[in-house]
Amino acid sequence: MPEIAARLRRVTETIEIPVWFAVLAGAFAVVALVERLLFPSVKWFFRARLNRAIERLNKRLDLEIQPFKLTKRKVLIDRLVHDPMIMHAIAEAAEEEGVPREVVAERAERYAREIVPSFSVFAYFGLATRGAKWLSQALYRVRLTHVAADELRGIDPEATVIFVMNHRSNMDYVLVTYLVSSRSALSYAVGEWARVWPLQPLIRAMGGYFIRRKSLNPLYRKVLSRYVKMATEGGVAQAIFPEGRLSRDGHLQEPKLGLLSYLYEGFDDASPRDVVFIPIALNYDRVIEDRTLLPAAGDDSVRFKVSFVSLGKFFGKLLRLRLQGKYHRFGYAGVAFGVPLSLRHWKLAHPDVEDPVGRLGADLMGAIGALVPVLPLPVLATVLMQEPERSWSEPDLKLAFNDCLELFKSAVAKAYIPRKDAEYAFENALRHLDERRLITNKDGVIAIDPQEAATISYYANSIAHLVKQ
Repeated sequence: MPEIAARLRRVTETIEIPVWFAVLAGAFAVVALVERLLFPSVKWFFRARLNRAIERLNKRLDLEIQPFKLTKRKVLIDRLVHDPMIMHAIAEAAEEEGVPREVVAERAERYAREIVPSFSVFAYFGLATRGAKWLSQALYRVRLTHVAADELRGIDPEATVIFVMNHRSNMDYVLVTYLVSSRSALSYAVGEWARVWPLQPLIRAMGGYFIRRKSLNPLYRKVLSRYVKMATEGGVAQAIFPEGRLSRDGHLQEPKLGLLSYLYEGFDDASPRDVVFIPIALNYDRVIEDRTLLPAAGDDSVRFKVSFVSLGKFFGKLLRLRLQGKYHRFGYAGVAFGVPLSLRHWKLAHPDVEDPVGRLGADLMGAIGALVPVLPLPVLATVLMQEPERSWSEPDLKLAFNDCLELFKSAVAKAYIPRKDAEYAFENALRHLDERRLITNKDGVIAIDPQEAATISYYANSIAHLVKQ
């Protein structure tokens, strides 16, 4: 009995613990209590508000935000990794490489995490579209040079829409996001250049998915193709650049067929959901990256990375010019929306094509090329490059500009003449070339600066294909 009594006294004795430990334990207890009792109701409250906001948003969008796009990223990753075709590819790779299946499965999951976006309605419509509108209008005079309005209105609202466009500048993403914001939320296929902080999480939140354009790894390409198929079947509106990269010499490029092949091969003829391609053509009086792109023309090995130091200097210079009252926008940015192309109808019209994906790519690039906006500066650059070593008087140059403008007006694409005044268009283009010192202008005698001939040619090349038609 004495031993039992002693033990009871020890049990009821006060134990001293540090104050910091007591505070920490209490904080953990409060967090656990809040998470258990309050977080579910808080999550439900915000989820209900978000759903109502999405419903209101869908009412004003031509193409509704599909449930697939709103699915949690972890769920999409799990669906992708456990897709039967991915599981089969994992088994094949494990057997071929002689490694455990779990090792290959981890690699497939890593690829899935790299590709799958995490779309945020707030990030896209609250930040991205507003920022895109502000930046586009701050840098350019944005003009729609052509819109196939009737045909666009006739698109089946249940179809998966794929916007296909030429790639002139990284501003293409910004410009098209702004112009399409009233129609849909786009999911861009983005190259590895943007896989840096803070761009990577921002692009994922906007619904973009990253692709390794040069990867030949069969497992990676299978994971990517299955994700594209899942998104397409889910009705996600996407935007792709068939050229695969920025044009380095100004010319339109041959299409890269990777993503197009996934879209084509993943399309089920029996599916009630059609795939509709909308060609978009863009052109600029000034491409921000022109001096970076030109030295790499003809060299496919050159890769570009985002330099935040260079971006900071660029925007710092613009801010300084604005504060000094000397800032001028970079001329015109033209965008044209062409006639939609139904993949179902296209396949019915081309049943026996030997290389259907190649033919489809050529048709889409042909439609884009015919729409490329003819802007004042590329027209003036075309005139100057016809006789690159000639010295012009301003009246002679203006006359040649007008003749060239008439030539383009008779081409497939419509020439954009600001204010419908050819003289104003000429003066505007000449001022931009003069301000950038791409030409010499002494006592009314105008000539190409020999060191800038490649830059002038770059802009002339953007519409060179139109005069050949």
